[in-house]
Amino acid sequence: MNKKQKKTLIRILTSAALLIFLTVSDKYSSLLKIGAIRFIAYMVPYIIIGYDILLKAFKGIKNKQVFDEAFLMAVATIGAVVLALYSGSGDYLEAIAVMLLYQIGEWFQSYAVGKSRRNISELMDIRPDYANIEEDGVLKKVDPDEVETGSIIVVQPGEKVPIDGIILEGSSTLNTAALTGESLPRDVKEGEEIISGCINETGLLKIKTTKEFEDSTVSKILDLVENATSRKSKSEDFITKFARIYTPAVVYAAAALAFLPPIINIITGGAPGWNIWVYRALTFLVASCPCALVVSIPLSFFAGIGGASNSGILVKGSNYLELLSKTKIVVFDKTGTLTRGVFEVSGIHHSEISDEKLIEYAALAESASSHPISKSLQKAYGKPIDRSRISNLKEISGEGVIATADGRQIAAGNDRLMASLGIEYISCHSTGTIVHIAIDGKYAGHIVISDIEKPNSKEAVKRLKASGVRETVMLTGDSEKVADAVAASLGIDRVCSQLLPADKVAKIEEILKTKTENEVVAFVGDGINDAPVLRRADIGIAMGAMGSDAAIEAADIVLMDDDPLKISKAIRISRKSLRIVYQNIVFSIVIKLLCLILVAVGLANMWIAVFADVGVMILAVFNAIRALFVKNL
Repeated sequence: MNKKQKKTLIRILTSAALLIFLTVSDKYSSLLKIGAIRFIAYMVPYIIIGYDILLKAFKGIKNKQVFDEAFLMAVATIGAVVLALYSGSGDYLEAIAVMLLYQIGEWFQSYAVGKSRRNISELMDIRPDYANIEEDGVLKKVDPDEVETGSIIVVQPGEKVPIDGIILEGSSTLNTAALTGESLPRDVKEGEEIISGCINETGLLKIKTTKEFEDSTVSKILDLVENATSRKSKSEDFITKFARIYTPAVVYAAAALAFLPPIINIITGGAPGWNIWVYRALTFLVASCPCALVVSIPLSFFAGIGGASNSGILVKGSNYLELLSKTKIVVFDKTGTLTRGVFEVSGIHHSEISDEKLIEYAALAESASSHPISKSLQKAYGKPIDRSRISNLKEISGEGVIATADGRQIAAGNDRLMASLGIEYISCHSTGTIVHIAIDGKYAGHIVISDIEKPNSKEAVKRLKASGVRETVMLTGDSEKVADAVAASLGIDRVCSQLLPADKVAKIEEILKTKTENEVVAFVGDGINDAPVLRRADIGIAMGAMGSDAAIEAADIVLMDDDPLKISKAIRISRKSLRIVYQNIVFSIVIKLLCLILVAVGLANMWIAVFADVGVMILAVFNAIRALFVKNL
């Protein structure tokens, strides 16, 4: 509870105590029978509980922004006081009670919103308090903003990694739960990249920073979450416009209720009944407060975004959360999204020498290349490359390489290389990239290199279909054979292969033209090579984006790990948030209209009106907070 909430609570308790004291004393004290003393006595708790509302209403009138909740409450309660004076009843209890109950409702709202924000802050508790710089053998704590790129920082066990960098010394286990929503720890060692926001659990790490704090992952994430509410959803825009029209409309309706019936009575020769109709008009104003709608709808989206953040899903705004709920077509990039994006040797076939020797010769021949295929061969070899063993290295574009290794001519490449050298080769029916090896002009076998599917990709596609997604599409630059095999394995409905980056944009354009008006097309990519497609789709989702600036910039939603299961979870979170929004809209409007009708026909007094208003607001606020809890979705 913050200071403002504590002060409001003290005012509520003080005013309530005074009101109870005056109500009890009214039966025994003759002083309270005197008009002036009674008025002053009852105005003390009224001013204590309502002075801020009265000031706010006055400032609104002064700034020509009249029609808000403060104005409605001020007019209704002051009007009730004036009626009590006019009639000589001295019954100020209702005016004070209305203001008291309104403030109780506002306090509950403030407490609920504050609790929601605290929960989100705790869930996203990744902001580092300091960074350790070593000076003369002593660790000095400095503000992360003061650390320059290229500095050496020390992260001890139990501390947060403050800035992105590369590990120079040490190995450890990292807790990435605050970033990814997953409790599974991640092992890191010397030479690996490390991102800010993780918690170092075991070993001491020396890190060379690669970014300044303001550009680091933790800063970008926090900025994303903090500014998410600035992008309004259609539902929030509707409520804002609704309140703008609704509030002056009910003020004019209340004025009509106060004056028209008495005037008609006078014209028809009856008693005007000013007291009855003015009282109904004031009650009408109290009942009309739209606070339940105005508060609960933004809070529902805020809580939904917070719940998603806790699960490692960063949503850039409530408009994207709303849009995601309508997703019917999901388009995937293959590499790095459905597959790991790491090529590995998956088979060795028809080898005329030992498998180990075939891999060794292939790695030696490919040692000068930085291509992923070459790296996978070197990784499979698993030993440092002795470049003194290699000579006469020649790379043939689009075919492969020819080199001399240990005095033997090694040719490593595709079908075209073998054909150009006049070497008979054995075709391979496995899915993947095939590297044929020839030694001294004779065929020695071939190596199959493939991109490995992510373990959750098949289940992710299955869950998307269960979530109501009608079509899944995969776009890839791979060959038709490889693409079809992956799509068939994962259950993808449609596949487009052998695409360049520009072709992917064209394919998204085609899909967007064929969808229906209410359908949303989501594109899921790695966020680095797919920025144009991420921007062109209705909604862009970046996968495996830990530390990727391009992903955070281009995408509308960023998944802080590379688990494709999070896509369907994000859709379920958005749909839960939208259900809560619609529940609150329908519930609030129906109860409000019913209450207004009852007040207008004289079947509800001001007590019932304020109970209805405050009760609906409290229920709507607590219903909105449910959007924060998404663990079991």
